[in-house]
Amino acid sequence: EVQLVESGGGLVQAGGSLRLSCAVSGFNFDEYAIAWFRQAPGKEREAVSCAVTSGSGRYYADSVKGRFTISNDNAKNTAYLLMNNVKPEDTAVYYCGVSSEPVLCTVEYWAQGTQVTVSS
Repeated sequence: EVQLVESGGGLVQAGGSLRLSCAVSGFNFDEYAIAWFRQAPGKEREAVSCAVTSGSGRYYADSVKGRFTISNDNAKNTAYLLMNNVKPEDTAVYYCGVSSEPVLCTVEYWAQGTQVTVSS
């Protein structure tokens, strides 16, 4: 059974940093794609950052380029989203996901989501 468990969300001041983690089990992590999406109240879920773990492909939404970094630790089967210089508009529920398709921003399994709130 594939399980994804997120952690690291919370309240942070604008300009601060936060690191989200996504621990994956029951999944061959090395060969698949990982992704981070977010959904703000009243808005659709959007892709924030995506990566293919077996290659160098990366995607960042324009709104987070230069501030967010996606990474993964294959030994720990964990993906990360480092969020620097956060802004109030980054407030949302953040979801990580994985896919057996090595295609950027494709998701088959979702984590439960973690709330990130940025205060101004």
